[in-house]
Amino acid sequence: MIKVVYQGKEYKLEEEMTVLQFIKKHLKINDINIIACKLFNEVKSLNHIIDRDCKLELLDTSSHDGNRIYVRGLTFVLIKAFEELHPGKKFYVNYSLGHSLFCEAQDFKFKQKDIDELKERMEQIVKKNIPFEKKIVTLEEAMELYKKSGREDKRGLLETRMKTHVSMYYCGKTFNYFYGVMPVSTKYLKVFDLQKYDDGLLLIYPRRFNPGHIDKLQKTKKLYSTFEEYDSIHKILGIETIAGLNRYIREGKDGELIRISEALQEKKIAQIADMIVSDKKKKIVLIAGPSSSGKTTFAQRLGIQLRVNGIRAVTLSMDNYFVERKNTPLDENGKPDFECLEAVDVKLFNQQLKDLLAGKEVKLPTFDFTDGTRKYLGNTEKLGKNEVIVIEGIHGLNEKLTKEIPRENKFKIYISALTTLNIDDCNRVTTTDTRLIRRMVRDSRFRSHSPQKTIAMWESVRRGEEKYIFPYQEDADVMFNSSLVYELSALKLYVEPLLASVDYNSNEFSEAKRLYEFLSYFVPIDPRQIPNNSIIREFIGDGVFYR
Repeated sequence: MIKVVYQGKEYKLEEEMTVLQFIKKHLKINDINIIACKLFNEVKSLNHIIDRDCKLELLDTSSHDGNRIYVRGLTFVLIKAFEELHPGKKFYVNYSLGHSLFCEAQDFKFKQKDIDELKERMEQIVKKNIPFEKKIVTLEEAMELYKKSGREDKRGLLETRMKTHVSMYYCGKTFNYFYGVMPVSTKYLKVFDLQKYDDGLLLIYPRRFNPGHIDKLQKTKKLYSTFEEYDSIHKILGIETIAGLNRYIREGKDGELIRISEALQEKKIAQIADMIVSDKKKKIVLIAGPSSSGKTTFAQRLGIQLRVNGIRAVTLSMDNYFVERKNTPLDENGKPDFECLEAVDVKLFNQQLKDLLAGKEVKLPTFDFTDGTRKYLGNTEKLGKNEVIVIEGIHGLNEKLTKEIPRENKFKIYISALTTLNIDDCNRVTTTDTRLIRRMVRDSRFRSHSPQKTIAMWESVRRGEEKYIFPYQEDADVMFNSSLVYELSALKLYVEPLLASVDYNSNEFSEAKRLYEFLSYFVPIDPRQIPNNSIIREFIGDGVFYR
């Protein structure tokens, strides 16, 4: 007998069967949104064979892992459709724009008729219910397959693996190497859309929080331009994929790569400072971005570049403008919601900004987080002629935060680690993964948080970003990409031991295992080469701004 525990109830199996067979026979569930499962806290395909006692958890497309698997399968369908319609053409999955993936093809400009044909072919593939078959081949066989198909990006990446075998996925005759579990078949992937975008296309997929539906896309013109700017730089360096990065490091050019990457960021920060200084009406600089974007270091470095231009930055901390704790709004679970705009005393904040702009001296508040009250400890500020106010905070891009200040007086900056490095031509390194790895390292080194705690909190952090930051990013005057092409090779040495320490029996194990396997593709670099004013120092320490 094999015992399976699902939602606290025990089921006894007389023979081995797949998870999908178990669902149909014992649970009587017929939900197309259930796309994968967890066994022993590891994400598995619904085709996984239950051959021993286990605890089962089903993953639908509203879960973090389920949504990732849905997008992965949908990407494979898109690649298959393109290869069938345009054999011999190379297809690239570049980066995420909202709940969509921006894709291009080599020497090919998509017209609307191409998009329509591609969507129709994808719908046909989905309707045929073609299985995704996983085949284990030797490393040599995989290398030969990719050599014949001209996929040097994948060959170069597989060279860094210490494994002797590779899991290949087939969808009909189309094969590819994907970094994680796939759906059982194409029938699970009915909800999607394609949209022409520049010379490429957007593959639009359902948001986690609204599975089964395609939401209207937000404007992403500025975000796209920022990605394109950094992508062009990486193309010049010849580092578009992890294989290219590893090649640079193996050739002993990691020091050069670090210096170039850091110089590019410093140049961009200087350009932003010049933009602020060139407009005399800009007196308030607002900086916002998701967690672990490097906002604190960026603000410090921007302040230095402003000083070079003869302007001093006066920093105001949003933390001091919280309403008193007893007045903090409650969330849907009845708990204090410290992230919502209503948790800020917007009226006081605007009044003090107006007074500062009028040349008045103001008494600045200090929020006492111990007793949850606002206090005045004698701190004052008065804005001089050659000074600007710099404010960093979650709501910085939301006009409601500074609603009484004319827009012409404000300069808004959106900052995020907008990763343009790809695993290979068809698999991306996500911005979210980069930020989570950064945060895990910082939380461990400076906040005494375990990697399990960081992973457990990440879901809540992401919900706050989706609600309070991302909807306003296109209102920024400029976007700053805080990612550095070399950073995961440097962070690898710090985060791998943390990921390896996550308890096998914990809910966070599957995410830790996924990230650990992902980082195995990177050749490490010595972090001692990183300059002490780098944004990465905000996470690993020994930075000049944190002494």
